[in-house]
Amino acid sequence: MAFFDKYKFQISKITEGDHYRMFTSAFLHVDYNHLFLNLFTLFLFSNQVLIKTGSVGYIFIYIISLLSGSYFALLYHKNEPFYSAVGASGAVTGIVYSSILLYPEMKLVMLFFPIPLPGYVFGIAYLLYSIYGMKKNIGNIGHTAHFGGAIAGLFSTIFINPSVLFNDLWIIIILISPLLYFFYSSDKKN
Repeated sequence: MAFFDKYKFQISKITEGDHYRMFTSAFLHVDYNHLFLNLFTLFLFSNQVLIKTGSVGYIFIYIISLLSGSYFALLYHKNEPFYSAVGASGAVTGIVYSSILLYPEMKLVMLFFPIPLPGYVFGIAYLLYSIYGMKKNIGNIGHTAHFGGAIAGLFSTIFINPSVLFNDLWIIIILISPLLYFFYSSDKKN
């Protein structure tokens, strides 16, 4: 448990200077189910990203998404010193959104909604759910890491493969619309 406590994401420890926790927390998981879910999601979406970006591009997207997810969580929860998290949520979500952007024609089927949906519809719905989860503090889920990782996955994919700007600009606009909504709704509260 001391190892877990030393490397997990925790606001108070990071603001005191343990910045390595923003990276190391991604290699810790609550239990085997948590680890399995992250690995299974990577299994489903990684190949598409590897094909279009290569292994260096894939690692770049993964690490940028991981760090962006952690950074967004740090900013969002900055006034909650005891907030802590573990898992590769930001990195995994970044790979999912990269895959959606690179293959907008992909269809996704959810267990609770067994009708194939275009990937970008899932992308929008998941980001909106993440915003809702952040604002309502729903469950023991890293909604902020998911949100930050997804946005980083989109922008790092555009950086690596700028042709998506010309081929699928409308998909990019649709996928970043929840980001614009989040910042607009946050500004109205302040």
